[in-house]
Amino acid sequence: MDIPRIFNISESAHRIHNPFTPEKLATLGAALRLETGTQVLDLGSGSGEMLCTWARDYGVIGTGIDMSQLFSEQAKLRAEELGVADQVQFIHGDAAGYVAGEKAGVAACIGATWIAGGVTGTIELLARSLRTGGIILIGEPYWRQLPPTEDVARGCLAGSISDFLMLPQLLAS
Repeated sequence: MDIPRIFNISESAHRIHNPFTPEKLATLGAALRLETGTQVLDLGSGSGEMLCTWARDYGVIGTGIDMSQLFSEQAKLRAEELGVADQVQFIHGDAAGYVAGEKAGVAACIGATWIAGGVTGTIELLARSLRTGGIILIGEPYWRQLPPTEDVARGCLAGSISDFLMLPQLLAS
C-alpha cells in the first residue's frame, strides 16, 4: 500500500505536507493546551512533523498512521532526530477505519479527510478513538474565494471547483 508516486516525488522533501508552517503548528499546540502525557492520534500523519514537534515541545505521546511507506519512514527518522522516538510511533498503513487501542485526548486528521469519505465520516472515525472530553482536530482545505475557472481550480491542485467548499458550506456540511 502506498500513495500515488507523484506525492512521494513532489512532497518527499517536505516536513509538513499541508499549508502549515512550524509556527502555525506551535500556535495550534498552544491553543489546544497540550499537556505532558496527552495521547494524540494522527490519521494521515505524513512525515510526522506535528506529532514529533508536539512530543518535543509539549511532552505528548501518540501514534501516527500514514499509507506512504516513505513518509512513515521519514516520520520515524524525525522522531529519532528530535529525541522523541520513545514517545511516538508511526505505522505504515491505511488510516481508513483505524481505531486506536488506547483512547486519545486529541484525535486528528489534517488534510486527509478523504480517508473516511469527507469531513463527516472522518469526525465519526476519529470519535471512535477519542476519550471522553477529548478534542477532534480536523484540517480541511476550502475555497476562500471560488476559482473563476476549472483550469484555475486544477492549478490549485484540485480536480475541479466542486472538490472543495466555501468555508460556510464546509461548516454546514
